[in-house]
Amino acid sequence: MSAPAATPADRRRWAQYLADERAEANVYRRLAASKTGETRAIFEQLAAAEGRHEAHWLTLLGGEPPRMPRASVRTRMLGWMAGRFGTLFVLALTQQAEARSPYDTERFATPAMRADEKVHHEVVRGLAARGRRRLSGTFRAAVFGANDGLVSNLALVLGIGATGVSPQVVLFSGVAGLLAGALSMGAGEFVSVRSQRELLDATEPTTFGVQALPDLDIDSNELALVYRARGMPEDEAIDRARRAIAEAHAGRVPVRTGAIDIHEVVGGAWRAASSSFLFFASGAVIPVLPWILGLTGVPAVLVALVLVGLALLGTGATVGLLSGAPPLKRALRQLAIGFGAAALTYLLGLAFGVTLG
Repeated sequence: MSAPAATPADRRRWAQYLADERAEANVYRRLAASKTGETRAIFEQLAAAEGRHEAHWLTLLGGEPPRMPRASVRTRMLGWMAGRFGTLFVLALTQQAEARSPYDTERFATPAMRADEKVHHEVVRGLAARGRRRLSGTFRAAVFGANDGLVSNLALVLGIGATGVSPQVVLFSGVAGLLAGALSMGAGEFVSVRSQRELLDATEPTTFGVQALPDLDIDSNELALVYRARGMPEDEAIDRARRAIAEAHAGRVPVRTGAIDIHEVVGGAWRAASSSFLFFASGAVIPVLPWILGLTGVPAVLVALVLVGLALLGTGATVGLLSGAPPLKRALRQLAIGFGAAALTYLLGLAFGVTLG
């Protein structure tokens, strides 16, 4: 394949693509090195696809460019993180990167390369989904706990402070709010998750009637009613019942496969409770820090607002990253909600007729 006529700017862009493809292949190889089985094979095939893209740009350039540019900061950061952080965090960032392929508008990229990038996005999304399911229960409790601690205790100290009480009262109120809220969150999360797991246990299919399957008539049996009761269409239920009975008559007990572990999605009650307690406490201590350090009045309030604002931006961005959504949008939404609640509580404190300081 001969290189088409191209400007120096085109060749510089090809060289940059080459550097980025090599770096992205390295990310997938590093992720593959930490995995086994099917997941490892998927990462290796993703790395091989990036290698094909690399070969395309090498062909257009006519070989290695005299001066190889560095890969983009984003790609180099992913490579660094691949060997140091959890796979889910790296996959979430990679998912966003694959969604912004430059090949959609690149006339020198082949249609196959454009299609590869779109498919890679779905593959990475699927791999990340596994980690998100395992993390969802504990992560939900942690995020909810941290944000509740930040917002509720900021609202508490601002509301108390707006009534004109002494700094000591504001401090004690903040510490009391931290302890009460953390204990309440932990206990509530434990009860919530345990109850949800028990409810799901009650709705899961059982093996209660498995031993009776060989005695059922293959042409006239009520096993189809079991499948219909679970929401399966009548024709499909009858066909599945026939196959299950045939398996049982042959001495093979049918086994359900392919189901998502619902307990994996819900998470563990103790993990959720401990995460909620610890993250609520870590979030709730931040608004109280200025008073702990001896600040009072308006300076304490301003420092508390800055610290809580940074924390809200951080938690919102983290949620955005791990969910594959734009982190800035999630961060600003978290900040607006948190400060909105705190502002309302402060105004309620001012309604008592006493101003801060």
